[in-house]
Amino acid sequence: MRPSTLLLACASSVLGASWIAPGAVWYDTKGAKIEAHGGGVVKRGDTFYWIGHASSNQTPMLYTSTDLINWAPQGAQASSVTGMWRPKIAKPNGSFWLFGQQDRYVLSLKSSNQIGGYGQSAKVYIPPNSYSYSDTGMFYDDSTQTYYLLTSADHNIVQVNRINSDGTLGDKVSDLRAGAYEAPGIVKADGVYFLIVSGKTGWRSNPNKVFWSNSINGPWAGGSDIAPQAQNTYNSQNTFELTVAGSQKTTYIYMGDSWDSKGGASSNYVWAPMNINAGAHTVTIDYHTMWKVDPNTGVVSYPTTLKRYEAEHAVLSGRTVVKDCSNCLTKRSVHGVRDASEVTFHNVTGTGSRQWLSFHYKVNSPEAGEAHIYVNDEPAVNISSLNSLAGYHTSTPVQLNLRAGDVNTITFGATGGEGFEVAVDGIELFEEDE
Repeated sequence: MRPSTLLLACASSVLGASWIAPGAVWYDTKGAKIEAHGGGVVKRGDTFYWIGHASSNQTPMLYTSTDLINWAPQGAQASSVTGMWRPKIAKPNGSFWLFGQQDRYVLSLKSSNQIGGYGQSAKVYIPPNSYSYSDTGMFYDDSTQTYYLLTSADHNIVQVNRINSDGTLGDKVSDLRAGAYEAPGIVKADGVYFLIVSGKTGWRSNPNKVFWSNSINGPWAGGSDIAPQAQNTYNSQNTFELTVAGSQKTTYIYMGDSWDSKGGASSNYVWAPMNINAGAHTVTIDYHTMWKVDPNTGVVSYPTTLKRYEAEHAVLSGRTVVKDCSNCLTKRSVHGVRDASEVTFHNVTGTGSRQWLSFHYKVNSPEAGEAHIYVNDEPAVNISSLNSLAGYHTSTPVQLNLRAGDVNTITFGATGGEGFEVAVDGIELFEEDE
């Protein structure tokens, strides 16, 4: 058994990303991990602007994209500002504004440009009672061309305030008094407003809820789950809802953060299309391990398999054994992967650059141990460091650097407590998207 030093894989070259993979580590166009936590996305012209905070000091960070997949870093937008959580962009007038949480209050920053030059405008006291709060949400109502700031009061009131044309915060237009909720976001579909919120459980995910109203002025009704309860919103917390109005269809996108235990640098992102039934007043996440949306047509698509490597055809060691598997493609999988028991795949095809692979496996208890992979002669990599949903779903996409050609070896192993084990189905490679 080789040393189980668990290191985060890093790429030596940069390849344009092809898919959105919820929970996976996402890299910007310069090869660095994206830092835009608690963020939101706006579109101007053909460009999407994603603003969020850096995990290290909560400075607002901006990225730009034309496809919602490949994000170019634009750097810190106000390098002197720290401790600003969940920044969001508004443009109520000729200037650009950032609103975010700082010291339990709202901080507003202002710039004459979309990118850079943001300086502090004001510490905002929220009408009507200047309450302290947690979390900042943003919603733009295109029917009235009005921006709204969404906040979660410390006394469990989610509040919606109009942003005035001069950039100041206006009157409260509605609120939700239905329990201990935070992380608000609003999406509008077929004239119905849907308010999505998270429960207050710290950095631990929970079943996010949706409430609805026929008016931004409320009242808000409902409180149904947006995902199966056991999934805890696919290990994420709501931050923003994006509408992509294409020529063929309108796609609504849930955007959430998959936080680590401290909201730190190993936190990732979970984005997924939403199914909205305005008549039934329901919103549900349409979860897929990999997907993308065409920003022009609004059509969602999924990757095509190039190759599969079945575990039962790999080289087995230790106490591994091939057993029946009703949910596996070949109805067979390798069980008993644990300490000193591994599955080694030979002749895996690589592109010579970063590429997507999906590891099909299942653990009997995600909290009791961890799976890891060895790529060629590299040190072991904890697969959870490459995808925060690893171990919770049977398919886990990750990006790896493989050598060009059918020359790669990937070994799948695991470490954990007594009784912990992994069942491995196989590895899937995908067609490169051009």
